[in-house]
Amino acid sequence: MLSVADLTMRFGGLTAVDGLSFQARAGEITAVIGPNGAGKTTVFNCVTGFYRPTSGSIALIHAIGARFALERMSGHRIASRAKIARTFQNVRLFAGMTVLENLLVAQHNTLMAATGFGVLAVLGLGGYRAAEKAGMDKARRWLDRIGLLERADDPAGSLPYGDQRRLEIARAMCIDPVMLCLDEPAAGLNPRESEALNRLLLSIRADGCSLLLIEHDMAVVMRVSDHIVVLDHGQKIADGTPAEVRADPAVIAAYLGEDEEA
Repeated sequence: MLSVADLTMRFGGLTAVDGLSFQARAGEITAVIGPNGAGKTTVFNCVTGFYRPTSGSIALIHAIGARFALERMSGHRIASRAKIARTFQNVRLFAGMTVLENLLVAQHNTLMAATGFGVLAVLGLGGYRAAEKAGMDKARRWLDRIGLLERADDPAGSLPYGDQRRLEIARAMCIDPVMLCLDEPAAGLNPRESEALNRLLLSIRADGCSLLLIEHDMAVVMRVSDHIVVLDHGQKIADGTPAEVRADPAVIAAYLGEDEEA
């Protein structure tokens, strides 16, 4: 589904990503791991349009055959046309809005189009009522799925941290993405919350959505990933299944730490 070829990103004299190539297959969870400063978030920012890469290509191929050259697209078009959604390392909910409103905001473009950008709604024409009902139904389905339906009218900022993490993922899913990019979704979670996150990610994969994941929590990575790409100093040092990566000497040395007696 996602093909990254010879991706390079330079910031002045610093090369953050150096000739990176990998593929993320459709219907799988691909994790990108590595030490701090390895270039993981830079890769995400290139995939999602926050950065324009110095060189290389990033191609997204939909199941229907549509192909998108992401390195040439702006971020909002990557979300709206290529249908890639993302979350960030720090939770970015609208804390003063209700839990339900946070999921409706994600559907803003769809709802506005149904109103003729306001004109048809004023005239009482168009399909706004049907679109609004569909949007509410979708939001409530996701709230039920993440166990927050009873808190739909509570401010999002009042939720426990783990619930906020899952709500942010549900909000991203409300645009019906073909690929969901998650930047350290398990950061700050306790073991119970991490297990709830694992179940949510696996259920999203079961629905047919592909996931691209940055994560430092190796328990989460090894539990949910089908495929792992390991970076160090902007370069790929390993690429394979969790079992293959776990046993790779280069990964042990760069990321998991070497045995001093070895």
